[in-house]
Amino acid sequence: MRTFSGMERTTSETLLQLFFVSAVVMGISYTVAHERICKPLRDRLGGKSTWLGYLVSCPYCNSHWVAFVLVPLTGSYFVRIAPDWGVVSAVIDWFLSSYLVVVIAAFLRVIFFWVDETQGLVRRRQAETEVETEKLRTEAEIEREERELPH
Repeated sequence: MRTFSGMERTTSETLLQLFFVSAVVMGISYTVAHERICKPLRDRLGGKSTWLGYLVSCPYCNSHWVAFVLVPLTGSYFVRIAPDWGVVSAVIDWFLSSYLVVVIAAFLRVIFFWVDETQGLVRRRQAETEVETEKLRTEAEIEREERELPH
């Protein structure tokens, strides 16, 4: 794969570029689909009840559109077809490279959700432990106060 300056990239640089572009696609598509800052856009397009609203509200769906823009902007053409059919080859390269980025972004999204859910589980267990600890403290204080009362 060539850089913007025309220099050839190493395999590790190409894989790193693929990872970075996919991560950006995953981040942007998730933000548009789920974060509060983009809620007015999702609502204006009808949320999940309209075709266009669904395309924006679904991170996998909108990752295609994000990739279709980012691949040419970053020059991240990872898939090249063998035949040289001029513009047709360029369009196919763009389409296939964008799809590859979307697939990698989908895997990154699964990893992101797994890590996020794991962190949520840890936070819930911490909260449960704190509640239980406070309950035991309260019971111990009540017990101590009962022992200190004259009988």
